[in-house]
Amino acid sequence: MTRAAVFDVDGTLADTNHLHVTTWWEAFRQAGHDVPMHAVHRAVGLGSDDLIARLLGEDRDKEQDDAISAAHKTLYGTYFDRLPAFRDAGRLLKVLADGGWTVVLATSAGGGELSALLRAIDADDAITATASADDVEEGKPAAEPVRHALELAGASAEHSVFVGDTVWDMKAGTRAGVTCVGLLCGGIPGADLMEAGAAVLYDDPADLLAHLDRSPLGRPGGAGG
Repeated sequence: MTRAAVFDVDGTLADTNHLHVTTWWEAFRQAGHDVPMHAVHRAVGLGSDDLIARLLGEDRDKEQDDAISAAHKTLYGTYFDRLPAFRDAGRLLKVLADGGWTVVLATSAGGGELSALLRAIDADDAITATASADDVEEGKPAAEPVRHALELAGASAEHSVFVGDTVWDMKAGTRAGVTCVGLLCGGIPGADLMEAGAAVLYDDPADLLAHLDRSPLGRPGGAGG
């Protein structure tokens, strides 16, 4: 029986949410939009198109979307050489892989950004596959990214766990039928994560690792066991 441990990356394994907030805020500012940082923070975790639509509305000048997204990508790219992983993030993935879990990443990152994140996490040998937003038609909070990750792992939802830090992660995992674990290190309130479908909360990867045996990732037979 294959058990999949599916992980979001930004804000879950890497301490990058606030970098995204700052660079999205600046990208909007350059395009002439005054978007509060707290609103940007709540939207982080969505794909670029959905994030822009959520923050600027459907009646915006959509011809600006590509330029705003490109500006964010360029601004965020200046951090690629120093993206920080959370403490024990890589170790957590390695312990899970050694324990029989098939570890898959589900992220909207790709290209140089994904390479930089993987360097920061430093657990390539533990990661079986990466499900990118480019591989699916709908991003989180749709179930498709998580379902695609399960397909890559060859695992069923009932024996799998999805770990994330945003409301969008919890909604995607719940819709895909997996057990959801919420991490607070992305800055989203625990009550919001629980309301969106988190079965349990931990502070960060180190906290989850320290309590792994009593978590959904430590139960014999997988999440459904």
